[in-house]
Amino acid sequence: MLGWTFLFFLLAVFSAIFGFLGIASALAGIAKVLFVLFIILFIASLILGRIRKV
Repeated sequence: MLGWTFLFFLLAVFSAIFGFLGIASALAGIAKVLFVLFIILFIASLILGRIRKV
């Protein structure tokens, strides 16, 4: 999922460079959502991993 975040971030940067500002802002928004989702799932997996080991 972190790979998808970087992909959308890079697409947003390239879109901004070439002047497609509407597409760039949409792709940046998608990248932000995916990054937050990745962080939430990562923390949840850390917590669940600790609980299962006990």
